[in-house]
Amino acid sequence: MTELFDIRGWKALVTGGTRGLGRGMAEGLMEAGAEVAIVGSTPRVKTVAEEFCARGFVCCGVQADLSVREERQRAFKEAVGLLGGLDILINAAGIQRRWPCEQFLPEDWDAVLEVNLTAPFELSQMAAREYLKKEKPYGKIINIASMLSFFGGYTVPAYAAAKGGVVQFSKEMCNELAGRGIHVNCIAPGYMDTEMNAALTEPSNPRYAEITARIPAGRWGTPEDMKGTAIFLASHASDYLNGAVIPVDGGYLVK
Repeated sequence: MTELFDIRGWKALVTGGTRGLGRGMAEGLMEAGAEVAIVGSTPRVKTVAEEFCARGFVCCGVQADLSVREERQRAFKEAVGLLGGLDILINAAGIQRRWPCEQFLPEDWDAVLEVNLTAPFELSQMAAREYLKKEKPYGKIINIASMLSFFGGYTVPAYAAAKGGVVQFSKEMCNELAGRGIHVNCIAPGYMDTEMNAALTEPSNPRYAEITARIPAGRWGTPEDMKGTAIFLASHASDYLNGAVIPVDGGYLVK
């Protein structure tokens, strides 16, 4: 049974791998034996990669601004070159902007959709092309969706639109690629105690108590909670799963 989850020596690219959920999933893959390239927007990505290497993992860092098409292309090529191939892509990078819908700024809309929707789609395209080059095409694409892939939320119309789009393009890619050895699935994190949600996790924010009360597990999630599902979707254990959206939410959606 353990060989189903064996990803030792597999090559993985994780965007947003310097913090939050991306870092947690990158760490989980390395703990399972994968070699990982993390992509981050600041020079800190090199430091984080060095910290992982100091712990005995195989990790490299690539700095790139994923809001720029040419930067996305360069980062992907550099990461695949450093790894010597690619077996797993996790699109975890994301940004957030909060405004009431009638006040939402056009430039914030554009920024959120570029990083949270267009970048994951284009990186998924690049990964698919890389996988199809193999003698026996095979590979995993794991896109990070959201609770807002299921419902609308508040003050985050661009984020909700982007995460709805991530799920839909992942399903479309599944239709085209599943028969060619490529698996495209999504993880939909619940409410996570990360830097991106700092505005919500303030105890003074009434939404914090409201959200916490709805989570059957009784707590917000952490990056650690993402590891198991990421390893499952990255491994042979999920080879007959395609086009799925797996909530990792402490039960939030069922209540």
